Amino acid sequence: MDKKDLKPASVFHYFEEICQVPRPSKREEKIIAYLKAFGEKHGLETKTDEAGNVLIKKPATPGRENLKTVILQSHIDMVCEKNSDVEHDFLTDPIETVIDGEWLKAKGTTLGADNGIGVATELAILASDDIEHGPLECLFTVDEETGLTGAFALKEGFMSGDILINLDSEDEGELFIGCAGGANTTAEFAYQPFPAPQDYFYFSVAVKGLTGGHSGDDINKGRANANKLLVRFLTQLAAKYPMYLCEIDGGNLHNAIPREARALCAVPMKDKESVRVDLNIYTAEIENEFAVTEPNLKTELSSEAPEVSVNELGNFGFEDIVSYSPKVAEPYDIQNRALTSTTINSKKGDYYATIRVDFRSTLQPETVIQNLSNYTFNNQSIIIEDIKPITAQGSPYTHFVNIVIPKGVNIAEDNLILKAPQMPNWVFESNDENGKNVNDNLNKTTGIKYLIEGVADAYKKDNILTSLKFTVKRK
Repeated sequence: MDKKDLKPASVFHYFEEICQVPRPSKREEKIIAYLKAFGEKHGLETKTDEAGNVLIKKPATPGRENLKTVILQSHIDMVCEKNSDVEHDFLTDPIETVIDGEWLKAKGTTLGADNGIGVATELAILASDDIEHGPLECLFTVDEETGLTGAFALKEGFMSGDILINLDSEDEGELFIGCAGGANTTAEFAYQPFPAPQDYFYFSVAVKGLTGGHSGDDINKGRANANKLLVRFLTQLAAKYPMYLCEIDGGNLHNAIPREARALCAVPMKDKESVRVDLNIYTAEIENEFAVTEPNLKTELSSEAPEVSVNELGNFGFEDIVSYSPKVAEPYDIQNRALTSTTINSKKGDYYATIRVDFRSTLQPETVIQNLSNYTFNNQSIIIEDIKPITAQGSPYTHFVNIVIPKGVNIAEDNLILKAPQMPNWVFESNDENGKNVNDNLNKTTGIKYLIEGVADAYKKDNILTSLKFTVKRK
């Protein structure tokens, strides 16, 4: 079969045309322009609303003017997802369609038949001169896939029809009078990152080749979810070995079943080959489980170094590089992620960063370290949001310092200054004042208070306990 053999020919003609027009959700400006040009070309009344919805009207064929006006409706945006090995820009590149047996498919990307085939059907009816019909209004709505925002933005008077038929369905010959709803869930989990340990095997493990599909229409077809398959394997590994998770990423969209997922992990070097064996066993297990619905399922494992290699960690002190920029959507160029947070989050124009610090040399108790009034910056606009202890075993750092760089504050470098408000409590608790009652003070040291006071006086400067320099670079 060739594409020219697809029927109805006019429908697939227009579907192929709109496949050449980029139309991601919230970026439908090119398909809107196409529809307006289509209406003008065919001499049809065409209008748009503030949201970008397009309405094209076609008068009734002679003799059918008294019929009720029918509205045909479809959405013009599409789910944009591609395989990781495919070079495709959904903002500029056309969808490449191919014939696979009896099916029309896309090469390495989503096809956009949801709801492109509905759009093509409307265009074919609007362009036809051999279909009898009453008054028609063809409605093309924007941004259905991310929340029906185009439909919700419709205002009274934009349409005047009596009957509306929605063309967003995959089942031929069936009429639906309702549909399921949906809900979004955002989950946030706190975690404490720390430098990558030595003598560990770092590896990338991936699940690929899944069928994917729409999270609504295809959810009951027994297809695998790459995120679930990957996490299932990682959970098994974590139960057997001391495992570290460095990175994890899977899926692209909230309404598409993930086709690929990947994680960067680490296990002790002695368990390197065991992990490979475990993956082979697990792969055979899931291939059998999804033999019918996922014939192209595959897993991959390869060694991969962490972003900051272990042998470099000792060369970094507190002078980490923290990057931020208020000008682009993803501005962060963090060159030393093992020692800073993996991202710097922008909230209402402010930038939030996390930096690791070793406070052991200050000899101060936790109450002093946690007291934010003991800290200052050279730039007084910078704010310490909070300080949290690091509990990870073997970390060369003791605390996370969460700082806020307010909107509009541009800095190249600064110093976090911790002032010494007092002699640490442990000094007084460990001090034996005169050494007269040795038996009663076996856990104390005679005169340690005076010794430490003398050392502190020799080195103190403006009552500053420690000054920690860091740099901030904008991408």
